[in-house]
Amino acid sequence: MKALLLDSFILGYIFFVGLIKLISPREDNLLGDVYTYLLYFLILAIVGGVLSKVLNHYKIKTLGEAIFEAPHKKIAASTKSWVKTFWGIQLIVAFIITVMVGSILTEFSLRELLDEDGIGGAQKIFSSLINPNFKILPQGILAIIETIYIAFMATIIAIPMAFLLAFLSAKNIMGGSKIGFSIYMLLRTLLNITRSIEPLIWAIIFSVWVGIGPFAGMLALMLHSVASLTKQYSEIIECVNEGPIEGIQATGGNAIQVIWFAIVPQIILPYISFTIYRWDINVRMATIIGLVGGGGIGTMLVQYQGQALWNEVGTLAFLIVIAVWTMDTASAYIREAIK
Repeated sequence: MKALLLDSFILGYIFFVGLIKLISPREDNLLGDVYTYLLYFLILAIVGGVLSKVLNHYKIKTLGEAIFEAPHKKIAASTKSWVKTFWGIQLIVAFIITVMVGSILTEFSLRELLDEDGIGGAQKIFSSLINPNFKILPQGILAIIETIYIAFMATIIAIPMAFLLAFLSAKNIMGGSKIGFSIYMLLRTLLNITRSIEPLIWAIIFSVWVGIGPFAGMLALMLHSVASLTKQYSEIIECVNEGPIEGIQATGGNAIQVIWFAIVPQIILPYISFTIYRWDINVRMATIIGLVGGGGIGTMLVQYQGQALWNEVGTLAFLIVIAVWTMDTASAYIREAIK
C-alpha cells in the first residue's frame, strides 16, 4: 500500500507538471482555479496508481516497489545498475522536474545574483557588519545571557513532560491493546501537529497570550521542545533490546517494573545526549524568536536591523556566533563523553 501511494503521488506529480506546462495557465488563472487544479492532480494521481499496478503486474519495478520491497530483494537487486531500471528513470525524471519547478517558483537568477548594483549594496552592508560598534556590547552581552537562559528554561521544563509522554507515544509499549493504541495515535497526531508549527509561530501566539518578552519566547521553545524530544525519546524506546523486557516479564514483573528495570537503563544515555543536543538547538532558535517579540538578543537585532544600523547588527551577530559556537562545542564534547 505504501509503495502504491508513493507511486501514485510521484507519477501524478510528473503528469500534473506536464499538464501545467502544456496548458500554460496565467498566475491569476492558476490562483482562481486552485481547487480545479487540485482535482486534476488527484485524478492524475489515481491514473499514476493504476499505471503503477499495471507496471508491477508485468514485473516492471516502480520507485515505490524499489523503496518498500523486502530487504532480501533489495540485496538481490543491488548488483543491477539502477540508472537502467524504470524506477531509476522515474526517480531521475521526478528530480529534474522538481529542480526545474523549484527554480521557477524561487525565481532563481544568476544574472540578479551577479548584478553589479546588488553586489555593491551587499558589500556596503558586509563592510558595516565586519566593523561592529562595540559601544552596545554591554547591552548585547546581557541580551545574549537572557537568550541562553530562555533556551535553558525551555529545555529543563520540557524534559520531564517529554520523558513521560515518550512512553505513551512508543508503539511497542502502547500497541498491545486498542485503548493503548488509540492513546498512541492521538498523542502522535497532536505532537506531530505541534512540532510542525515552527517556534517562530508559537512565539507570536504566546506574545499575544502572555505579552511580549522572554516568557513568551521560553514558552514557544518549551512547547516545541516537548514535541521534538517526545518523538526522539519514543523512537529510542521503540528500538530497545527486547531481551531484558522479556526477562522481567518472565519473572512476573508488572508494566511499571518492565519500564523501570528493562527499558530505562537502555535509554538513559541516548536521552542525555538528545537532551543536550536539544538545548544546543534551543540556543540557536532563541536568537530567532526574539525577532517576533520573544525576548533575548533577537529583539535587539530586529530593532537595529529595522533602522539599518549595520555596525550595531554586526556586534550582535558577533555575540550570537560566539554563543552558538561555544554551546555547540560544549554540547559536542559532553555528548562524546557520555557515549
